[in-house]
Amino acid sequence: MAEFDPRRFSFRIAPRVVAGGGALIALFAAWKLTDTTAAPSAPPLAPEAVAALQHTSFTQAAVSQPGWDRPENVPLKVLRGETLEEAVQRAGVAPEEARQAVAALGQAMDTVHIKAGMAFDAAIAKPRAERGPARLIGLSMRTGPASAITLSRSFDGALRLRALEEEIRDEVTVADGEIRGSLYESASKLGATPEIVSQVAKLFAAKIDFREMQAGDDFKLVFDRKVTESGRTVDVGDLEYAELKGVKFYRFERTGGGAEYFDETGKNIKGFLLRTPIDGARMTSNFGLRRHPVLGYARAHQGVDFGAGHGTPILAAGDGVVIRASRWGGYGNYVQIRHTGGWDTGYAHVSRYAKGVRPGTRVRQGQVIAYVGSTGLSTGPHLHYEVWQRGKRVNPVGAKVPQGTVLAGAELARFRAQKDRIQHLLANGGGEAPRQLASVN
Repeated sequence: MAEFDPRRFSFRIAPRVVAGGGALIALFAAWKLTDTTAAPSAPPLAPEAVAALQHTSFTQAAVSQPGWDRPENVPLKVLRGETLEEAVQRAGVAPEEARQAVAALGQAMDTVHIKAGMAFDAAIAKPRAERGPARLIGLSMRTGPASAITLSRSFDGALRLRALEEEIRDEVTVADGEIRGSLYESASKLGATPEIVSQVAKLFAAKIDFREMQAGDDFKLVFDRKVTESGRTVDVGDLEYAELKGVKFYRFERTGGGAEYFDETGKNIKGFLLRTPIDGARMTSNFGLRRHPVLGYARAHQGVDFGAGHGTPILAAGDGVVIRASRWGGYGNYVQIRHTGGWDTGYAHVSRYAKGVRPGTRVRQGQVIAYVGSTGLSTGPHLHYEVWQRGKRVNPVGAKVPQGTVLAGAELARFRAQKDRIQHLLANGGGEAPRQLASVN
């Protein structure tokens, strides 16, 4: 168990509250505080001031509770078949104290219908004599993305209940950085979530070979998010702009249609087919004549192979309709998708099909259709990927596939206005942007 450290200041400060009244209010200065005992709220304080008051709070608590060690934080989760009262007892406190704590919590929440896995923190103080149960100093549990309930023991020994809620604001976040490690690691440090990074990877799959990304390559992202007063991201909205290796994509909502992404000239960056129908995979075998690894003799290899781990998601290379999702000779489990203009794509050796993928299913570009496997004539997990043009297999690398749409007229004018707004955000750190900007550099 970790001992409370009064020098640390973080978002999860509720479990460390061990004093009453003013000290608890100070600890949660970043929150909008509603006290069931009608205690007055305090004005916001700087983190340094909060840390100082927290230190004073711990000192006073130790003096007011002679015979007890410094409070410790015990993270807990409700186990399957366990009541909240039983979970509190596992912190080492007496059954009566656990009962009192749960009764107090019952004023603000349903303490009966508790789901297994619910997490909370207990602050306890062990007796210095090392005999008998610990004393419950407080409890804290998150009840929402920006809300929590805390229970703390005041100087007179009573347990006081407080509901804490942070304000949430909308932001447009600008993340401007360099690749250090992976794109995911680098973007995450600047506020991007896994969902945003995944969306970026899908956008650039048709334009950039991610194997060529190097340390020091620049990237820029602009996305919407909801942020608490303490700076915690609780929700992420649209990716409005992305730039990698000089390639730029702008989000734009077309008239009578959904949002799509376009390059600087207003051309839809959504290529007809993805260059790589699997994220982060390496090409292990090219199109053409080769010695078959299983059969042992030379024959035409009418696709390209991508090495990837078993179960890696396979993406539809383009919009279309599934015409085959079944076993097909040496290809093992095979998916074939028919696109417009006489184009088909094929995906072989898959371990299993994605839910709902069957002949007649309409799929979108980037949708997961299957998972990497080693079925059929295969020496190990990989994806054999094929492109067909009017019934004839062609080399997926360099195949001359159709281009995306190009904006014109009124739509192009609206797109240019959107583009100017994004450039303003990037160049001026928000400046006169119509929405609040959080520049992350």
